[in-house]
Amino acid sequence: MSEHTNNSNEDSVISIRAMDIITSIMFLGVGLTVMIGSIKLGASWGSDGPEAGYFPFYISLIIMLSSAVTLYQAAIVDKKKKTESFVNRESFKQVMAVLLPAIVFVLGVQFIGIYVSSVFYIAIFMIWLGKYPAWKAIAVAIGVSVALYLMFEFWFQVPLPHGSWINPLEFIGVN
Repeated sequence: MSEHTNNSNEDSVISIRAMDIITSIMFLGVGLTVMIGSIKLGASWGSDGPEAGYFPFYISLIIMLSSAVTLYQAAIVDKKKKTESFVNRESFKQVMAVLLPAIVFVLGVQFIGIYVSSVFYIAIFMIWLGKYPAWKAIAVAIGVSVALYLMFEFWFQVPLPHGSWINPLEFIGVN
């Protein structure tokens, strides 16, 4: 948390109370999913000891109980948190300026491969957020991607994703 608490609601994107409710509901869902999977694996004590889902079942139970307590506190007990700001607009914009391109990068890795996606990702960030000249950004982006390619494909012999839709590097022999 920052040095000062923003109690004004004028530039708030979401309140602490709303985030507590959303997070606890999400963890309830995760706990329920793990619990169902644990039951399918077997969550009891077998003749030779605990079955595969025994410990995950109880861990998910603890997660669900903790989430239920948090949900109760946020929704019923701590109504004063309704006015406390979790994040203001400016901070939210800064987070989104990094998060949204990162999501696009991850999708790009799936479709056109990690090396080409890395060139675009690095160059765009250097130009947009770093304010570097385009020629420097492109040179660094290509250099980093070539170094990653050499390191993983040749030295470590660990192939990284080349893309499921198209392989833009196929013209130079990268399969």
